[in-house]
Amino acid sequence: MGRVTERRRTIRIRDGVVTSRPDTLVAEEPLEIRLNGKPLAITMRTPGDDFALAAGFLVSEGVLHAGSQVRSIVYCAGAKEDGTNTYNVVDVALADGVPVPDITLERNVYTTSSCGLCGKASLDAVRTTAHFPIADTPPVRVEPALLAGLPDRLRAAQRVFDRTGGLHAAALFSPEGELLDIREDVGRHNAVDKLVGRALTDDRLPLSRSILLVSGRASFELAQKAVMAGIPVLAAVSAPSSLAVDLAAETGLTLVGFLRGNNMNVYAGDERIALRTGV
Repeated sequence: MGRVTERRRTIRIRDGVVTSRPDTLVAEEPLEIRLNGKPLAITMRTPGDDFALAAGFLVSEGVLHAGSQVRSIVYCAGAKEDGTNTYNVVDVALADGVPVPDITLERNVYTTSSCGLCGKASLDAVRTTAHFPIADTPPVRVEPALLAGLPDRLRAAQRVFDRTGGLHAAALFSPEGELLDIREDVGRHNAVDKLVGRALTDDRLPLSRSILLVSGRASFELAQKAVMAGIPVLAAVSAPSSLAVDLAAETGLTLVGFLRGNNMNVYAGDERIALRTGV
């Protein structure tokens, strides 16, 4: 739809020299996700892959775990005064027989990078709704050198970031380091939802032979999304949160943080990392 980026006038100051020029910015718009016609959540996102984003969000919420559970995903209401559609409202219709969760005010949420419950309640919620246990068959075993090379490959594949410098990215890699998919968004949690939602509609869940790499930090929410999609390894270029580490340890998720160059910290699930010395 050509809405991923927008142009805005900016004043640039370089070494004391002032100029005026247009700058390319990443677009940010609200997306309302409806379930069977009822509002469920609103997230601020970069337009694009909206159907995948909605599907991935419902996977992370424990509503979906198979593509066959979806009857349709469509854009719906949200027209401007002139009658044109904003494409900012998506309705997911469940297939016949798929249980519809109780949509209450508590679950009608405005999602951000820190949304979700807190502490033990969050861990309990994932434990009771996770459909895919993180079990490796055959076991995933990753060399540290392979992990070390993934951030550069992620960065090289970020096409919109090159123009804006304002997008997060999430990518799926095989245990051998093959880039399987990459998505960009103003919110890293949305980028992961887009990956997972695409996998759902392509009938590729669980992603039990995948490494998820995210730009930025590893929050509880990102660890939750990895667990709900059956992903065994989550790596981030920045720090994890304490609750993300707790969830990883409880569910068997391998969690790697501060993945920069040849350096990294393994916070949980070190059995999947081919460690040799110094441990």
